[in-house]
Amino acid sequence: MHNKFRVKEGDKIKLKQWATKVKALYESKDHYHELLQKQVEDMSELQNKLYADNRYALLLVFQAMDAAGKDGVIKHVMSGVNPQGCQVFSFKHPSAEELDHDFLWRTTRSLPERGRIGIFNRSYYEEVLIVRVHPELLQAQGLLNDLHDLDDVWQQRYRSINGLESHLHRNGTRTIKFFLHLSQAEQRKRFLSRIERAEKNWKFSLDDIHERGYWKQYMHAYEACLPATSTDDCPWYVIPADDKENARLIIADIIVDTLRKLDLQYPVLDAKRKKDLGAAKRMLLAEDKS
Repeated sequence: MHNKFRVKEGDKIKLKQWATKVKALYESKDHYHELLQKQVEDMSELQNKLYADNRYALLLVFQAMDAAGKDGVIKHVMSGVNPQGCQVFSFKHPSAEELDHDFLWRTTRSLPERGRIGIFNRSYYEEVLIVRVHPELLQAQGLLNDLHDLDDVWQQRYRSINGLESHLHRNGTRTIKFFLHLSQAEQRKRFLSRIERAEKNWKFSLDDIHERGYWKQYMHAYEACLPATSTDDCPWYVIPADDKENARLIIADIIVDTLRKLDLQYPVLDAKRKKDLGAAKRMLLAEDKS
């Protein structure tokens, strides 16, 4: 099932040809909650093994247009994961300090440790997405490159990203990247809901409308970025996002499947450790007789 959402390295893609809605995996709301609960339980068990095994880390990258449901995915899909083993980072506009470093610096500081799951709500990919749509942002980055050749800037950044992710993979970090593919019509519907419902007003910003005006440019940026940075080891998945519940089920299934393929194991105790545990047990049981 997952392959139909996976971007193949080097393929030319047109996002208009990729579905924003597919046949639901659930038959009712109750069925959806039942399926998600099972995935959450599986993920919790696998996370415990990930922590105990301590050979791998998992990095989840979420990118999308506004209102595509990234926050909801993180909230619902990761609801059963032990907070001590999961780190969530949201990357907004870079600070002055961050602008004085290379474009990967601020995110690499937040990479997950072995045994943990790291979640990037937006990421270093902003540097080839929003910056590509608004290239004037490059002026604040003090680049040495000739900014007249912007295509070369993006190609160099793709190479840097691929190099980083390949390095992380060799050192035990498995990276999965999700683009929540939302239709323009569904985004409009969700924006209107944020305006019309008082409890959602806080989610809406006029900047959202401004960026919506660059929809075609963003789609072009994604179409260039996804196949240039999707590899066998660090794939991109284009997730149909018009149905929030279905998107969550698809993403949860991909995460669980990825963790299962790691063949995680609880540590095997050597003879000395087993002997020490036996001694500790005898000491504890002896307390009842004292």
